[in-house]
Amino acid sequence: MNEKLTTPVKDLVVLAADKNMEATIRGLLQRPEALGIRSVSADVFVHPYRDPGVVNGAHEFLAHFIARYSHALVMFDRQGCGREESAEDVRKEVQCRLDGMGWMDRSAVIVLDPELEIWVWSDSPHVSQALGMSSADLESLLSPKYRPKGQLKPNHPKDAMEEALWHSRIPRSSSIYSQLADRVGVKRCTDPAFLSLKACLHQWFPPRGT
Repeated sequence: MNEKLTTPVKDLVVLAADKNMEATIRGLLQRPEALGIRSVSADVFVHPYRDPGVVNGAHEFLAHFIARYSHALVMFDRQGCGREESAEDVRKEVQCRLDGMGWMDRSAVIVLDPELEIWVWSDSPHVSQALGMSSADLESLLSPKYRPKGQLKPNHPKDAMEEALWHSRIPRSSSIYSQLADRVGVKRCTDPAFLSLKACLHQWFPPRGT
């Protein structure tokens, strides 16, 4: 049975599929002005069974937090989640289960398509710096192997990032995602899932005085 909603203790609970996603959302939430929102009190949890665990069990995981948070955010990669449907179809399914558990109108499901690393790639100079390469060297690595001419984002964003880090002899870690979330301008990312995240946060937590 769901807990009765009283006065939530915090604004937002986030369920992420892995540590890199956790680092990314924590970094973004530390920049409320850039996101066009007020400061948000939030807790971020990582599901022990990663993307499939979030897809199949987000509603049960978050059921325990219904009375403690005003809103809930669920994040996972389409690639690796164990489903063949489109990102939108999987999103709707997970959202439907959240609604049925008591999160209707105060939760959102963000599906990274194909994966979180799609958010890494933008025209910001901070990207090449975080990956330990010059802009010219990174461009040479990406094109045309990962990124056809005239295309901003690589076709295989995670593979491209891992190869760049291999060339730079930099271990892949959550700190890189946190660094990018802290520094890259949020207006530079045009990924639909990222824009959906921004829209949800702005709707839930508009700036003070608006």
